[in-house]
Amino acid sequence: MKNLKVWMLLALMAVATPIFAQTTAEKQKTEAKLKKDGTPDKRYKENKHLKKDGTPDKRYKTNKADTTKAAKKK
Repeated sequence: MKNLKVWMLLALMAVATPIFAQTTAEKQKTEAKLKKDGTPDKRYKENKHLKKDGTPDKRYKTNKADTTKAAKKK
């Protein structure tokens, strides 16, 4: 009975560990690096074209919506 409990525990750890590792890695990718006052830290590449409140700055081409697909008015 003890062997069964040990094997079940090992199986649970083998399945659960990669799941938890993936979620923490994804969270780190999506999280913006912030300063102590809560504004985006401009030293990091993903924060270069953000406003102080963290929204994308539309002055840059990478943040603009794709307007070529929209129908143009005549």
